[in-house]
Amino acid sequence: MAKIDLDSLNIEELAALRDAATEKLAQKVTARQAELEAELEQLAQYGKLTKKALVTPPVAKPKKAEQVARKAGEEKDAVAEAA
Repeated sequence: MAKIDLDSLNIEELAALRDAATEKLAQKVTARQAELEAELEQLAQYGKLTKKALVTPPVAKPKKAEQVARKAGEEKDAVAEAA
């Protein structure tokens, strides 16, 4: 790439250079974004299969009230068996 002596350019030329650089950068960003979206779409296919095959529903911890009720039920069973 040729070096440009920015000091020798007038304001209009600098503005045109900025506009050209901005346009080129936007083109490159758009192209890269399209590449990444295509890659993400390909990877999503694998993610969907993996999630269905490997993910199991989380096991909920019993709430404190349920634990207390369960202990009370066990104690009643123990007393009934002893009697």
